[in-house]
Amino acid sequence: MQSRSWLAFCALLSLAGPLRAQSDLDARIAKELDSLVTLYKHLHQNPELSMQEKATAALVAGELRKLGFEVTENVGTYGDGQKALGVVAVMRNGAGPTLLVRTDMDALPVEEKTGLPYASRVRVKNTDGSEVGVMHACGHDLHMTSFLGTARMLAQLKSQWSGTVVLIGQPAEERVGGARAMLRDGLFTKFPKPDFAVALHDNAGVPAGKVAWKEGPLLASSDSVDITIRGVGGHGAAPHQTKDPIVIAAEVVLALQTIVSREQNPLDPAVVTVGSFHSGTKHNIISDEAELQLTVRTYKAETRDRVLASIKRITEGIAAAAGVPADRAPIVRVSDSEGVPPTINDAALARRVGAALERGLGKENVLPAEQIMPAEDFSLFALTAEKVPITMFWLGATDPAKLRDAQEKGTRLPGLHSSEFAPLPEPAIRTGVKAMTAVVLDLLKK
Repeated sequence: MQSRSWLAFCALLSLAGPLRAQSDLDARIAKELDSLVTLYKHLHQNPELSMQEKATAALVAGELRKLGFEVTENVGTYGDGQKALGVVAVMRNGAGPTLLVRTDMDALPVEEKTGLPYASRVRVKNTDGSEVGVMHACGHDLHMTSFLGTARMLAQLKSQWSGTVVLIGQPAEERVGGARAMLRDGLFTKFPKPDFAVALHDNAGVPAGKVAWKEGPLLASSDSVDITIRGVGGHGAAPHQTKDPIVIAAEVVLALQTIVSREQNPLDPAVVTVGSFHSGTKHNIISDEAELQLTVRTYKAETRDRVLASIKRITEGIAAAAGVPADRAPIVRVSDSEGVPPTINDAALARRVGAALERGLGKENVLPAEQIMPAEDFSLFALTAEKVPITMFWLGATDPAKLRDAQEKGTRLPGLHSSEFAPLPEPAIRTGVKAMTAVVLDLLKK
């Protein structure tokens, strides 16, 4: 009986340390929460497009510099030689591994329609010269706030970790150019080379207050495809004297749907979406050309190659069937700069991250994640010669009641890239800070 009491007492002692640490972290986050929510609303109201993140990068750099990080700005070089607005912040805290934590900073050309009191009203010139609304419709404002909250915790809790933290604010994620630009500029040579790299991303299908993780495939590869359908223009009243590119392009759009539905193994996921269709200038003019913009998502290299080949075959075949001369055959271009491979979470690192999340948030707040078809250039950090293990996990962003209604009653739930996407700042910010801090403290524990 005496020995059992002693064992129970020892067990309580073993739990006391972690419980005190969690209570301390909760108290520290609670103290910072109001200012973090204010910061989040500022970022939400002041979004900047990819490659234009000047004020956002300056804010991120300034916050990190105040916390004692060694900060370098304007890290990154795009393929055309333009300097990127990447931020790298380093904090060395004794011997130990090096961990990279990444946030993205850019917003989307979307006019916000959430009706929130802190909604974005920003309008700017897009790369094509047109005026567009700008919105953090993918939650990068939530990412940055969680990232900066984690930085505050790490600066306050230096006695609880040992090693080197490299925090990066990455530009141009939405154009999948920022990671490549920072790597091109020597991210892993000019700064401490990481032993691990982690990131979080908000998810509209996960309730705010919870996170989700998995090992292995998480996000698909992405390719941008531009198709120019070249017809023979003329008068709208005399279509028989033309080769109408709009009609041909419309047939192409419909035929492309058969790639996934009739050519692709249903157990091997793929997506082909036509996101843009432009042609013509006036009601009664048949134009010479029509332009299509596609996004292609796959997980396997061989699937990607097969899908891209099918797009070319179908497009050229329909144009030829319409009688388009060989010298006016369609032009199919696959972008070299806007493609990324799938994001594959390193199995061993993902399991460590998952265990840290469960310890930090409680098992009831950690869910299994599902692989999805969007893409991320975070994948590129794992594919350099350094072979850095990476893991990304989901941060719940949606009001749990609204998510429950959508699942049970089929009500509409705006997701990422929607003009109505509106994360629930509290508890999403609190959860993001606590989750990422728990992961860093585990990976860099003394």
